[in-house]
Amino acid sequence: MFVYFVNEAIPAALGAEPHLTLRDDGKEYYLFETTDSYQLETTDTPSYEAIDAFGSLAGGAHAVMNNIPVREEGRPAFEERFLNRARKVEEEPGFIGIRVLRPLNSDTYVILTIWETEEHFKSWQQSQAYSHAHRKREQPEGLTQSKPDIFPRPSFVTTYKIL
Repeated sequence: MFVYFVNEAIPAALGAEPHLTLRDDGKEYYLFETTDSYQLETTDTPSYEAIDAFGSLAGGAHAVMNNIPVREEGRPAFEERFLNRARKVEEEPGFIGIRVLRPLNSDTYVILTIWETEEHFKSWQQSQAYSHAHRKREQPEGLTQSKPDIFPRPSFVTTYKIL
């Protein structure tokens, strides 16, 4: 499965209708999810391959993207960590779907989660399940501590309203 984020004209190759329309600070972005890989005309169109997916992209009002830059040599360890994740988020109230996205034209992975509301996401952040899912991050066996050199820059979170 492949995911593309387009912020202006919709490439004809992706079809007429995006799967999601996201809004942040008055700007709109269009997310397309497809089983086909496309070489888009502009290299600045964020393009990804979904290496893990659960649930739907439809039915939510709030999208959260954890953007995590990873050096080329760190990709196998990073992907192993996410493919073996606790999968606790899937059981949370208000959770709709998740995509773990491998970048095709950058170094930044995206962990995209879709929620019924922003409040559901905030409740997840305060939950024991969230603590469990993130418990090893800062411990010696966590990637942040055991392999800090695989991260060229700090990660960052972006949030969007789904239209």
